[in-house]
Amino acid sequence: MPQPNVLIIDDEPLMRISIADALKAEGCQVKVATTGLEGVDLIRKEPFEIVITDLRLPGMDGLQILQACKEVLPKTGVIVITAHGSVETAVEAIKMGAYDYITKPFSMDELLLIVKRLVKVLELEDENRSLREELEGRFSFKGLLGKNDKMREVLEKIKLVAPTDSTVLIVGESGTGKELVANAIHHNSPRRDGAFIKVSCAALPETLLETELFGHERGAFTGALRQRKGRFELAHQGTIFLDEIGEISPVVQVKLLRVLQERQFERVGGNQTIEVDVRLVCATQRDLKKEVQAGRFREDLYYRLSVVPIYLPPLRERKEDILVLAKHFLEGFAMRTGKRVKAFSQRSQELLLRYSFPGNVRELENTVERAVTLSHDGGETEPWDLCGFPACPYLGGPPQPTCGFCSEGASMADKRAVLVDRLDTAREQFEKKYILKALERTKDNKTEAAKLLGLSRKALWEKCKRYGISKSANGANGGDEES
Repeated sequence: MPQPNVLIIDDEPLMRISIADALKAEGCQVKVATTGLEGVDLIRKEPFEIVITDLRLPGMDGLQILQACKEVLPKTGVIVITAHGSVETAVEAIKMGAYDYITKPFSMDELLLIVKRLVKVLELEDENRSLREELEGRFSFKGLLGKNDKMREVLEKIKLVAPTDSTVLIVGESGTGKELVANAIHHNSPRRDGAFIKVSCAALPETLLETELFGHERGAFTGALRQRKGRFELAHQGTIFLDEIGEISPVVQVKLLRVLQERQFERVGGNQTIEVDVRLVCATQRDLKKEVQAGRFREDLYYRLSVVPIYLPPLRERKEDILVLAKHFLEGFAMRTGKRVKAFSQRSQELLLRYSFPGNVRELENTVERAVTLSHDGGETEPWDLCGFPACPYLGGPPQPTCGFCSEGASMADKRAVLVDRLDTAREQFEKKYILKALERTKDNKTEAAKLLGLSRKALWEKCKRYGISKSANGANGGDEES
């Protein structure tokens, strides 16, 4: 047994000496006290891993000692010695946080067994605490993972800015984890108990976005049958997260600037000025400096938003994080599906490290979910599980032009280098044609097209914007833009 520091509090000399001798023989460091007051005084002066106290003591009983111990040394394990017939009081001690109790008369072996079990529990708690601290300090922060130097800078900046009320602008490609950063900032701030309201600015047209953010009065427009509070009101004394802030119109930009400057606004169609106490966190894929230069974004609003800018690097710039993230996702999906997937095979790890992940962390997460779903129970995840094609080059099949994993897998098998830009171009051309076919099939209804493609409407909207698609080859312009 390790050498815990143990305090014995008992007014019976024979009992006190017997317990002390038995514990010293097991290698424990022991101190003794004859009264409750003397014991509490020792507890306040030095740390003890274990306190063994009699329930009945002159001046201060065992329950009072337990309470004092939990206030000063909350992680200390307390064992209560009670006389026969005082079991109800002993149970009360357990409810107050005692580890266990033992009833007189007892054998010393029985007490030593309880002490040994307690030592094991304390060891496990200490080990788990150390692992959590190490993991959070080195690799993660509230759902964010990474040991790359750029990610460490991000995590450090989150720790510094979270306790403040400063406005934060998170910049990064799609799928890099901007919403996770916003979550971490809110949940580590003094506003953590307040509302955390999220709004996707790209998913709503100007008129709907304005009423979504600021609310509207009854009769403000056709269909406004009742008053509605906006997201800023709902986020009062909390945090509001505006995703894709670079997509908002000039009209909404003006209103947003006023909220930031004066902390007040009016609902659409209303005259009453509403004051709010809200912290603003924004995110964008766009370079807002270039948007300002092009005249599409207000310069004064840009400076209001970027008080604390946080840049999230794409996954291709933090290759050392790929396997850390992949293992984290693997464990999560394996637990969720009940599969005993051990790990990634060596070839899978090589493939993960070679792939460029244009969809960043989101694509990696989806890839690992597919791999866990397709892999055999009890086995390792193989390259063909990652790509999802049964005719994977690793199994002797040809490269699949629609899958970067298969193409890069073929290059590894054939010992040939792959030109990533060619692959990306081919993939983009295929994806554009595929989206156009889906839009043509649904008569340019983007909501139905998104369902057909297995995408969210926001994801389809972003891809259409990226590829310059406003309608299908035979359709009218964006049949459900307002839907």
